[in-house]
Formats: sequence, structure tokens, C-alpha cells
Amino acid sequence: MVKRIDITAARVEVRSAVGAFDDFALVVGVQKPGAGGCWCMSYRDARLSNAERPLFMRDECSHEPGPGVLAYVDGEPAGWCSIAPRSSYRRLMHSRTIPFLDERDAWSAVCFVVRSPFRGQGLMRVLLDGAVEHARIHGAQVVEGYPVETDAASAKIDTISGYVGTTRLFESAGFERAGETTAHAGGRQRWIMRKEL
Repeated sequence: MVKRIDITAARVEVRSAVGAFDDFALVVGVQKPGAGGCWCMSYRDARLSNAERPLFMRDECSHEPGPGVLAYVDGEPAGWCSIAPRSSYRRLMHSRTIPFLDERDAWSAVCFVVRSPFRGQGLMRVLLDGAVEHARIHGAQVVEGYPVETDAASAKIDTISGYVGTTRLFESAGFERAGETTAHAGGRQRWIMRKEL
């Protein structure tokens, strides 16, 4: 059993992943040699092989604006949010289920990962706030997310489906429902949620 780390009295900060590939790899990467994994490439370019994915993300972490942000708890890498212009996500550019709402290149928050010792304490909200600020610093006009619908305050989302976030999470961060999608995760409808900057 994984020991939970209480973050309430800890120093929590969100930083760009630029220059922090090793921290990104600790949170998102595959730890078992030879094992396959997403490496947060599902939306970027899932055609890349398992061997190519960490190389691609290492390069993304080497220059601005980078592929996203990392949360640190007392200096330890604890979580990740992929945030970048929609045009940098191949899957979103060709999506049949998540439509474009206008001609602006919205920044898209498409993936959250929180390491198991830090889960269940609101770190996704901290990550989302940090992702919005990262996008703002880099000139974004609008930020989008594509979370799953939650039907009650206590609704639990499984870890696999919850990587996109929930409508409640995005609403708590000041996002509004901007459009329906035909996309689903874990059998739940996903929405386009937007925050104007």
C-alpha cells in the first residue's frame, strides 16, 4: 500500500516543465525498463513508438513554452498537467469528437497525472491554476479543457477516465461550459470548458 503524503502543511508550487524532463519522467514516464506507456503523447502524436516518446518529450522540455507544468510538494515532483496550444496536439487538430469553437488557437489542458502518494488532496486544482497562469504568461487568449461530466458532488471518477479532469474541477477554476462534444471517457460525456484570459 502506498503511504499518503499530507500536503496541507507543505509548500506546494507549480512550475513549467522546461528544463525539468527528469521530474516529468518521474511523474509521467514508464518506470519499468522496456514497458510501454503514453508519456503524455496520446494527444500529441500517438504514432510514435514507445522508444521515441520519451525522446520527443525530452525535446519538448528543452525549450519554451514547454509541454506543460509540474506540481512540487516540498520540492518533490508530485503532479503534471499537459497545457499547450491546441495546434500542437495532432489528435485535437484532427478530432471528430471535440470541435473547434472559433479560429483562436486556444491553449488546451488535456491531461492530469498526480502521483499516488499525493492524490485526493486537491492537487489537480493547483495544477489547473498553474497551467492557466503558464498559458497566460505565454500569450494565451483562452484556455480550454475537455473534462468528463460529473453528476454529483460525491461522484467518483476512476483514475483511467479521470486524467482529463471533471467539469466540477474546471468550474471551480472559473471555466465555463462552452460547447458539447461527442467524446466520452469512462462512459461519461466530455465538455469543452473555456476560460477567457
